[in-house]
Amino acid sequence: MKFDNVLSEINGFGTFQFRIMLLLIFGRMCLPFNFLLNNFIAVVPSHHCNIDSLDDGSVFRNLSVADRLIVSIPLEQDGSPNPCEMFAEPQYHLLLNFSSTNALPTVSCKNGWIFDNSTFKSTIASEWDLVCDKKKINRAIATVFFIGVMIGAVISGYLSDRFGRKRAILLCYITTTIFGFASAFSYNFMLFAAMRFFTGVGLSGISIISYVICLEWVDIKHRTAAGILMSLDWSIFTAVIPLLAYFLTDWRHLTAAVTAPQLVALICWRFLPESARWLISNGNCNLAHSYLRKCAQVNKRQEFMAEISPQVLSKVILVEDESKKYSYADLLRTPNMRKLAVLTGIVWFAVASTYYGISLNVSGFGVNIYLTQFIFGIIEIPAKAIVYFSVDKIGRRLVQAGMVLLTGLCLCCSIFQTAVGALGKMFSEAAFTTLYLYSTELYPTVLRQNGLGYCSFLGRLGVSICPLILLLEDSWAHLPNMVFFLVALAGGVSASFLRETKNTRLPETIDDVEQTSGRSINTPDEQPPPL
Repeated sequence: MKFDNVLSEINGFGTFQFRIMLLLIFGRMCLPFNFLLNNFIAVVPSHHCNIDSLDDGSVFRNLSVADRLIVSIPLEQDGSPNPCEMFAEPQYHLLLNFSSTNALPTVSCKNGWIFDNSTFKSTIASEWDLVCDKKKINRAIATVFFIGVMIGAVISGYLSDRFGRKRAILLCYITTTIFGFASAFSYNFMLFAAMRFFTGVGLSGISIISYVICLEWVDIKHRTAAGILMSLDWSIFTAVIPLLAYFLTDWRHLTAAVTAPQLVALICWRFLPESARWLISNGNCNLAHSYLRKCAQVNKRQEFMAEISPQVLSKVILVEDESKKYSYADLLRTPNMRKLAVLTGIVWFAVASTYYGISLNVSGFGVNIYLTQFIFGIIEIPAKAIVYFSVDKIGRRLVQAGMVLLTGLCLCCSIFQTAVGALGKMFSEAAFTTLYLYSTELYPTVLRQNGLGYCSFLGRLGVSICPLILLLEDSWAHLPNMVFFLVALAGGVSASFLRETKNTRLPETIDDVEQTSGRSINTPDEQPPPL
């Protein structure tokens, strides 16, 4: 008898499993809220130099606001005020003659900027003047946040495999709550950047641990459905955040609001079960038996667990060495694990960088950013349907490779109009949805969190670089899209070399991976032997 047989007998996709999903939803709600927060709090409103220094106390003071701008600020080619320069002194003759202002002497803004507050009451760009020469610093805040996510993936992956899923996710909840609220109260940019970094560390663990807890409680037959249901919250709340941002136009209020669900998540944690699969793999069969009995009771399958003892459970997962503590080094010790680590790492880097290459560029589509973000959230729901109806028909590997390549093609094929961008967003979400499910099925239980932590590290590395890649548009408008296309191509090719996991049992040990590469571990129809 295997663990998946036990899960099937006590209903591996019943009320108990749905309860786990509901308990996790408040913590997971904060993922899209925070990962896409930069699109709203770092917006650069229309602005021009503060021209108070040009007030000579006579003629200038008597001019209207519009006339003051005419004599003080040079115009861009589109007729808008130059955001970074002003005339060295008032040019009153421009009130009579709107000739070219290119030859007139200009200086950089001396006394800060005046921002248009009609759409956003306050952003980090307007509060700390992150414009003009400091524009790159504003872009870098997203990189700082995702570096935190990247580091958090490594830390949480190790802690989860070492001390358990439940303890690790509690630490992530606490970290996210403390530093999330601290971000909203930061009084300077450097403190804000540090707080966002540590918020990213906590959120990273919530992302991967919550997914693993759920799938480790689900049987083979329903893993696809469970994985897609778990990922639906991302799409739904991706569409919700523009609504929050529309009503909360002060960046501090919005930052606090997207952190608030963590308070509910901390309450829900108390009722969250530990992964029985992890407990058995670590020799704690008594506690695993207790959780499995509770699962059977909630799912109304108590009769089966009445015949199963902790001693029987100790044999459903063949542990290589109960005293062994696994680490990231074990990802590289054996040939097939090395191959798995290299290929999944490339795929995660490609999928994450292309997904966020689109997601972090909502202001570059020429449409209202609230509407664009809402469209990007809604378009992900059909992507879930595509994954649901395809991964069990044609397999994880082909779907994964195909969706990454289609994302790259959408990024490459045009001037990046909104329609094409939305289509690319759909394919990139389908690739991400498949990736979480696929990666969870590829790594063994003893290294699953370490494996996902490593993968997430490389994925977030790709995301961290995204804002910097987007800056390449200053050299050539289409250069970022070309870079993302080449990355997607590498990811699609790498995915095609991974083994198929459709209708296979989750590997429990490193030996399972080494002995079953390229072939099915088991069919889901295998029935447990008589007791």
